[in-house]
Amino acid sequence: MINYLKESTFTVNEVIGKAWEVTKRNYFSIATLCFLMFITSNASGLMAFLIKDVNIYLSILMAFFFMMMYFTLNLSLLKYIFHLLDDEENDVSIVSTLPTRQQIIRFMVSMLYFMLVIVGVYAIVILAAFPFIYTGIRMEVITNIAVSVGIVAIFITWIRISFFPFFIIDKNQSPFAAIKFSLAITKGNFTKILLLLLVLGGFYVMCLLLIALKLPVIAFFVNILSSFIIVPLSSVALTIAYRWMMSKYDGEGEPDIIHNIV
Repeated sequence: MINYLKESTFTVNEVIGKAWEVTKRNYFSIATLCFLMFITSNASGLMAFLIKDVNIYLSILMAFFFMMMYFTLNLSLLKYIFHLLDDEENDVSIVSTLPTRQQIIRFMVSMLYFMLVIVGVYAIVILAAFPFIYTGIRMEVITNIAVSVGIVAIFITWIRISFFPFFIIDKNQSPFAAIKFSLAITKGNFTKILLLLLVLGGFYVMCLLLIALKLPVIAFFVNILSSFIIVPLSSVALTIAYRWMMSKYDGEGEPDIIHNIV
């Protein structure tokens, strides 16, 4: 177990090291896309607040518009990072990294599958806890345990299937196939991904701790640093992690779900 953790730590360090080099050389272009995503996300919230009492249909239309814009920028960022990893010598414009209509549709359908899987996992955990009602254990205890286990199950499932956008952009996979491939490549790599997320999310945790310690000014500057450095670095690091897992994946054809759950 100790050797496995050492190997996992080394892999994470290698991924972050490479991500830092790529981010440093192309910081402004990557940060620009991240900033556009940030602006789109906040503009959506502001617009929803301003027109919430004007017209419900207009609100829904604007929410859909900003959601599509955000997803398009997100996929463009992935496509741009793939270009940097595969052919960094030749420049590419942001416009040329825009995803195709088919890729956007596949991403939207995959998001629907993603949410259904998350809800399904939670429902299975709750249903599995139902027979314990007849054991005499207090209902409150059963509910708390079921909810806790459900949250853990959702978190694990989220990590396992969250790489589906990479397959849509990099391999042009269909929505359900992208979910299955994400499940397949993360099999046996959960600890490495978790360590990577813990390292990348360290600034967010630090920010929450500073707020809890009633140090809002320091928390503000940490948040600014995180937004301008960690967010671009995280995007590159996760893309590199995807490429690393794909290089280790030896499956042939479209994977099945049953043999890749555990």
